[in-house]
Amino acid sequence: MNAPVDVTNIRIETDRLILRPWRQEDLDDFYEYARVDGVGQMAGWHPHESIEKSQAILDGFIRDKKTFALELKDSGKVIGSLGLEAKDEGLDIPEELQGREIGYVLSKDYWGRGLMPEAVKAVIDYCFSVLGFDYLLCGHYDWNRQSRRVIEKCGFRFLKKVAHETRLGTTEQVRLYILYNPEKAR
Repeated sequence: MNAPVDVTNIRIETDRLILRPWRQEDLDDFYEYARVDGVGQMAGWHPHESIEKSQAILDGFIRDKKTFALELKDSGKVIGSLGLEAKDEGLDIPEELQGREIGYVLSKDYWGRGLMPEAVKAVIDYCFSVLGFDYLLCGHYDWNRQSRRVIEKCGFRFLKKVAHETRLGTTEQVRLYILYNPEKAR
């Protein structure tokens, strides 16, 4: 079952990041990284062709209350997002267990610096220790080695391969992983 989520008043700090709700004033930073070729494709969407496209998605982030902005502590610049998405049906996870699927995007300028594992680990800790989730899922396209490394560094275990329809109009094979809350007996 999809655990309830509302990031409206949540602020998570790591060594280098602040994970917080999106705000209207984040629009320029969001558009700056979302328009770069190669960023969105890693998550199955086209680069933003206009600031209006970024505005529409930002409006959804704010309305849906399930996606964190990743802000650099030292500059206040937003460099990515991390969402707690509803899980797909048919994954053979017992219905009585509550969790979500983590999805993330990071500005190309900050790839390879360990920022996304830092953010994901902080959200895992928050979801397990504060929200009491039973599990978290995370996945990557077969060819996305960077996301695979993030998932492995964060302790997820392979669950299964699934086909996913992207916003690019393609069907991609996704390797899906699961991490159970170590504080809960299964």
